[in-house]
Amino acid sequence: MASNLKNLSDFSHTTVPSAKPFRFGIVVAAWNAEVTGNLYRGAYDSLLKHGAEEENIISVEVAGSYELIAGADILLSKQQLDAVICLGCVIQGETRHFDFICNAVANGIAQVGIKHTKPVIFGVLTTDNQEQALDRAGGKHGNKGDEAAITAIKIADMSNSLK
Repeated sequence: MASNLKNLSDFSHTTVPSAKPFRFGIVVAAWNAEVTGNLYRGAYDSLLKHGAEEENIISVEVAGSYELIAGADILLSKQQLDAVICLGCVIQGETRHFDFICNAVANGIAQVGIKHTKPVIFGVLTTDNQEQALDRAGGKHGNKGDEAAITAIKIADMSNSLK
């Protein structure tokens, strides 16, 4: 598996545009807070590192990953944003609940982006266990929050260039 071989959050092979001209929303799930807190720090710090202004980053917390959908929709309805980053973590349990939640969250986040014609970035970990989640939230496989922020910057820049 490729993730066993490297830190997946390496962006040395690509150019990241400046985030300075853009406004971002970050919606983070409180459930699995150790993991989602790390994802949030990765995303927030990455936006700042690439030039975003603190006042142009609006962060909101929702209960769990399922609520990321409503959180992103509300943010885009009430704020002028160039992209929204959704951060959550769903860990496999003993029931099919995992499958239903992951499917609903992925589809819901996509639908919010389509509804608002804005990038809504899927930064939700769907892992088998806590260790895998932590490995992807600042651990040996990088930080998916960082990756989600880079994606938001790149697609906001692409969208802006097409105006």
